[in-house]
Amino acid sequence: MDFISPESKAFKKTLVALFLGSFIMFADLYCTQPVIAVIAAQFNVPPAAASLSLSAATGALAIFLLFVSFTSGMYDRKQVMILALVSSAFLSITVGFIQNLPLLIAVRFVQGALLAGYPSIAMAYINEEFDKKVLGYVIGIYVSGNSLGGLAGRLIVGSLSDAFSWNTAIALLGLLNLVMCGLFMILLPKSKHFDSRRGSMKRTTAGFLENIESPALVFLYLIGFILMGSFVTIYNYFGIPLLEPPYNLSQTLIGFIFVIFLVGTFSSTWMGRLSDHTSRSGVIGLCLIMMIGGLVITMSSLLAVKIFGLAMFTFGFFGGHSVASSWVGILANRREKAQSSSLYLLFYYVGSSVVGSVGGLFLEWYGWTGLVIAIALLCTIGMMLCYFVRRMVLNGACHRYRRHHHSIASQHI
Repeated sequence: MDFISPESKAFKKTLVALFLGSFIMFADLYCTQPVIAVIAAQFNVPPAAASLSLSAATGALAIFLLFVSFTSGMYDRKQVMILALVSSAFLSITVGFIQNLPLLIAVRFVQGALLAGYPSIAMAYINEEFDKKVLGYVIGIYVSGNSLGGLAGRLIVGSLSDAFSWNTAIALLGLLNLVMCGLFMILLPKSKHFDSRRGSMKRTTAGFLENIESPALVFLYLIGFILMGSFVTIYNYFGIPLLEPPYNLSQTLIGFIFVIFLVGTFSSTWMGRLSDHTSRSGVIGLCLIMMIGGLVITMSSLLAVKIFGLAMFTFGFFGGHSVASSWVGILANRREKAQSSSLYLLFYYVGSSVVGSVGGLFLEWYGWTGLVIAIALLCTIGMMLCYFVRRMVLNGACHRYRRHHHSIASQHI
């Protein structure tokens, strides 16, 4: 089987393409996050309402990932990813002309729905095309594109919103992403291991049920829910107290706080590679502990200490997501990897949408300390789920067909 390995010519350019695709998606998806406070002020609504400009996109992404999971076996992987990325870039440009909050939320919903064609397909592509020995490393590179894309989108929009309007800043980001879409199309090789035969609904439904019948996979999906819900919630509202005394930071300076995403670029790759040689459950548990520790540190009144805590939290998140998402691909049935990836990302983005919005209420009712306590408890639940996944894999409780995959599934648990 001609899998992509570090020795193959396609290895580097495929990594670059996947990195760019991940970059584009996350830059577009989270482009309104750094200007939630500005949107709230412009439309005279509370931050929780303004955050719907983000939650609508992530919520639509989660919903339509189900559709993708049922149709992923019917269409060419590369073409679906290209359609998702190009259409999203055009919608970001469209946002530049919107001056109405309900319309903004509607456009962002459509954008999230279209972006559903990228993440699970990309993860399925990785699991199908790359040598299994480097999966952790490759997904680490892919997730590092998440961090840099998220950073660039937030930084560009946050900084330019002081010089221009937030709408114009998002439109300029869309133009940049459109250029990178061209590079993605050129660099990404076509799938060699994708079954091009149109999958039947019966087969797809059976594969979907196969994945949700696995307790270990369901618990990993819930870990994804917790990781992303915690992460988005903290970043949605971290800048809001900093706009007020005693900090009085500008929108540009708050935008530069997202430079912390760079630690995620290192964390996702390093933790992914570490999980290839050690315990995946141990690495995820360590990452969740780091997230909790970082949250506690953010309660300090000193700005430098707060930012250090946010960096520690960010390091843990990207590492945990990288390892959890790669573990899903390993535990899933080979034929149903797209469905398992879609389900993981479904929970992942539902966490972003639900916890991200509810977190605004905790901030409003109990302040930053109350929000930190709530998210820390959520991460603690994630640690418990990680322990249960480890026990299930040790006991071979993954799938009906575990005899064929037990040696792979239990490796480095």
